[in-house]
Amino acid sequence: MSSATDVLTRKPKNIAIETNPSHELNVVDTDVPEPGPDQCLIHVRATGICGSDVHFWKSGNIGDSVIKCNLGLGHESAGIVVKTGSNVSRLKVGDRVALECGIPCSKPTCDACRTGRYNACPEIIFYSSPPVHGTLRRYHVHPEAWLHPLPDSISYEEGALLEPLSVALAGIERSGLRLGDALVICGAGPIGLVSLLAAHAASAAPIVITDLDENRLAMAKSLVPRVRTVQIQRSEDAKASANRIKQALRQEAKLVIECTGVESSIHTGIYASRFGGSVFVIGVGKDFQQIPFMHASFREIDIRFLFRYRETYPKAIMLVSEGLIDLKPLVTHRFTLEQGKDAFEAASNPAAKAVKVQLLDD
Repeated sequence: MSSATDVLTRKPKNIAIETNPSHELNVVDTDVPEPGPDQCLIHVRATGICGSDVHFWKSGNIGDSVIKCNLGLGHESAGIVVKTGSNVSRLKVGDRVALECGIPCSKPTCDACRTGRYNACPEIIFYSSPPVHGTLRRYHVHPEAWLHPLPDSISYEEGALLEPLSVALAGIERSGLRLGDALVICGAGPIGLVSLLAAHAASAAPIVITDLDENRLAMAKSLVPRVRTVQIQRSEDAKASANRIKQALRQEAKLVIECTGVESSIHTGIYASRFGGSVFVIGVGKDFQQIPFMHASFREIDIRFLFRYRETYPKAIMLVSEGLIDLKPLVTHRFTLEQGKDAFEAASNPAAKAVKVQLLDD
């Protein structure tokens, strides 16, 4: 398709958004990469800003993953193939794709890859995790094996949202959520909202979602009208917040999906759980946190965690294309690549009232 390759002539600059150890945010011009034999050159058409991108910019690290040099951000992307390597056979120029950004080693000697838990691969490369540059750029080279074709019914914006949806689907699956389970979702940010959409599709009931921001709770209500909302007050202790959640739920929670990583929110989730319930932590927080240990112990509350996802993209594409999950309302702010700094300011400033900020390149 000529329209796909023409972009290389029309837009020769490979604009990218980078941060560095000094916590600066820069819009830079980088070289257009050449795809290797098993790779495709992608014109990235939509990329969402993840909370981890903001965290790397502001804090310089997530756990042991530390920024020590310039780092290109972004890993929520979709685009179009504009060039293919010599061994590429499944995809062709002009194909629209979503990018899965965790690339495992796939060696037969790797226990994680061999057993299907490739998110645990010790040699995994994850774009935007130091020192590997991310996909928030105009042109990006990506292995064909980790590109997922998009049906015509899914836009580039929705294709980029398949990454946070993958996180939610992995959490839903690992948590063991079942039909009719009483669920609490802590945090109505992008991951909390896609978790709400996934849990609603899985027929969890009843569902309570919490947040500090009434606008995000209103967004949750517009996405799933039957959801019950509880606005968290900063001045309120975790037990009091949990009591209000249980009142809204009209019972104690069988499952809590914690999407903030904030210590007080995790405490609230634990106090809102029933005997034998589970608190499933998806959110990224401080390296070390305290928990109400004996409360969780006396009530046999399981506290579990999630690391990224595996084998979720095909399911995510199916759920969106079949109309079971509607991602369109989540994108509230759109910017061009050249407006990268403004985009990150919107994503990191509560006053902007952003849910999902995306950078688009036509």
